[in-house]
Amino acid sequence: MRIIISPAKKMNIDTDIFRPSALPVFLEKSQILLDWLRTLSYEEARVLWKCNDNIARLNYQRIRDMDLCRNLTPALISYEGIQYQYMAPEVFTGKEWDYVQNHLCILSGFYGVLRPLDGIVPYRLEMQAKACVNEAKNLYEFWGNRLYGEVRGKDRIILNLASKEYSQCIEKYLEPEDVYISCIFGELKDGKVIQKGTQAKMARGEMVRFMAEKGIEDVREIQKFDRLGYGYEAERSSDCEYVFLKREEREGGK
Repeated sequence: MRIIISPAKKMNIDTDIFRPSALPVFLEKSQILLDWLRTLSYEEARVLWKCNDNIARLNYQRIRDMDLCRNLTPALISYEGIQYQYMAPEVFTGKEWDYVQNHLCILSGFYGVLRPLDGIVPYRLEMQAKACVNEAKNLYEFWGNRLYGEVRGKDRIILNLASKEYSQCIEKYLEPEDVYISCIFGELKDGKVIQKGTQAKMARGEMVRFMAEKGIEDVREIQKFDRLGYGYEAERSSDCEYVFLKREEREGGK
């Protein structure tokens, strides 16, 4: 089983907690993207990144100084978004690190696919960015089916904890023999399940931690997830979509 998650915009450098165990598998492709980014003017880069001047200046300087093989931080430590805060990899045990290293894949517009202990540097390049590189119209076309091929795994079971922006990199190439399950963390509104961004990110991080702590190998075992007040809702779920609702809403709906 492979678990796919999204990256985070906010990143840090920390070379003290863990040493990276490897370089990203698609590093040559990342170098192509870096070379392309370096051809952009500051204004072109700011428009690409859709950010304010302070963030744009920081990242424009980063691409000027970037070395993809030096001063590296393990990917799971480098990202600082809400999902990663709730995952809290800094306090993983050795067994939990082994679990995520064997099962977790981080999808990235710049690196393609990352393992938790792959060494990376801070960057800014979302998958949906309008980047026309090497005749590709966008990053989805640039990466093609490479990400799917990397995360598929021998048993062809993929648990989707990524946002739509990233999960569509995989979904487009799924084959009939693949088992692909998406998790929905929501609340009921007018009888419909509504998923809110921040709460979903929190729950996705907690789900990865839950799986690492329990050492889950059978994807059906995640139906026991009961953190942040969520519970599995069998009647609203299917073979390809597991729905988790806040406990009080589940009880109120009975």
